[in-house]
Amino acid sequence: MLAKSGHAAKTDERRRSEVALKAFFRITEGWGLGNQEQQVLLGSPPRSTFYKWKKGEGPAINGDTLERISYILGIYKALRILFPTEEQANAWPGKANWEFDGESAISVMLKGRVINLADVRRYLDAVRG
Repeated sequence: MLAKSGHAAKTDERRRSEVALKAFFRITEGWGLGNQEQQVLLGSPPRSTFYKWKKGEGPAINGDTLERISYILGIYKALRILFPTEEQANAWPGKANWEFDGESAISVMLKGRVINLADVRRYLDAVRG
């Protein structure tokens, strides 16, 4: 297989970033999260980068940010499978949950580490079966 040129690879990376960020912001806004919370979920990028991303601009995301968004997408998908309406799916992350010692999934995810996102995703995958 032929390797892509540097320009084509950068274009692909930029496009992947745009699509991932657009989905991330749509999902987290549906969950009622504000800028500060979204920034934490993305791994606390610099404010200027965060606001550029929100406008559909800025640098391509790195591997850590892509992994974080991937967990958010997986959580969203699991919720849409588990709940019959988007409204119910969007409400669940903010509700207290015995599985998280009474904390909401949002509270767990906002602890800021990738493992926190993975814990919520793992729980939902187990519930889904």
